[in-house]
Amino acid sequence: MDRERTRIAEDYHHDLQMLRSFLAAANASDLKRRSHGTRWTNEQLLFHMVFGYMVVRALLPLVHVLVRCPPSARSAFCRLLNAGTALSHPVNYLGSCATAAVYNHRRMAFKLQRTIAALEAWLAAETTASLQRRTDFPDRWDPFFTPAMSVEQIYAYPSRHFAFHARQLALPAQ
Repeated sequence: MDRERTRIAEDYHHDLQMLRSFLAAANASDLKRRSHGTRWTNEQLLFHMVFGYMVVRALLPLVHVLVRCPPSARSAFCRLLNAGTALSHPVNYLGSCATAAVYNHRRMAFKLQRTIAALEAWLAAETTASLQRRTDFPDRWDPFFTPAMSVEQIYAYPSRHFAFHARQLALPAQ
């Protein structure tokens, strides 16, 4: 488990370094260019990649409550979230478009750095048992969500999300 904890933290730092590299290499025109395979500009997609981390930071307290709930309550809550999938996708898209104006290319690396610091502190405080706890998850919301996820898998999620979307950027070669 400690090896997994270390790997997750290393992935977080790799993503932060990649974000800084993307931002350093991109000019204003690059950031306004449409990304590959999405409706977002590169800047909006970069923010969406940071947003994956922000979502996990916001979700973890709820996850820690859910893993202690009876299975019937967890599955009912998950069914409710999956029922809202049609709404979640446009909110995700439009939210990233709007919020990228606030956490733009000048602010997003700092936001990611702070979010990673919080996640790392929480991860370090987790017990082996808490990392192995599982809960039902809304697997229709994201291709990296599965019907049941452990707390450890949720900590690992933002790096998987980041790497997937990094391949969609239309930025100069690094």
